[in-house]
Amino acid sequence: MNHAAPIEFVSPAIGVQPIRLPLFSYSIPAGFPSPADDYIENRLSLDEHLIQHKDSTFFVRAKGNSMVGAGIFDGDILVVDKSLEPSIGDIVVAVIDGEFTVKYLFQEGEAVILKPANARFKEIALQDGQELQVWGVVTSTVKQFRR
Repeated sequence: MNHAAPIEFVSPAIGVQPIRLPLFSYSIPAGFPSPADDYIENRLSLDEHLIQHKDSTFFVRAKGNSMVGAGIFDGDILVVDKSLEPSIGDIVVAVIDGEFTVKYLFQEGEAVILKPANARFKEIALQDGQELQVWGVVTSTVKQFRR
């Protein structure tokens, strides 16, 4: 199977005081630049914003390009909540026969299918005897453009 890659897990720092940074009330267009407002709407803590269930959330770094159509690129950090019940259409971290993968979860009839978000990759239809474990639902990603 050529759908899984080594996976790097990182746990969120639990019990650490959140850092609250300014959240401006002005939305910045991604097209022609506009001057920003001088008004701060609120203070935003990314851990409080991205993590709903801190005791059951973990981070994992994406590897590969099978989910680029969903906005997940090689090296992105995925926020994964293992307390959520996976639903059809969710992006999940799954283990198939001991190999990790990140894909959309679908069902066609009785068949469970893991679908990539890149036409260059094949979907994974579970066969009789294969074991699927869903480790969690991907709730968001963290992208880094520059260090």
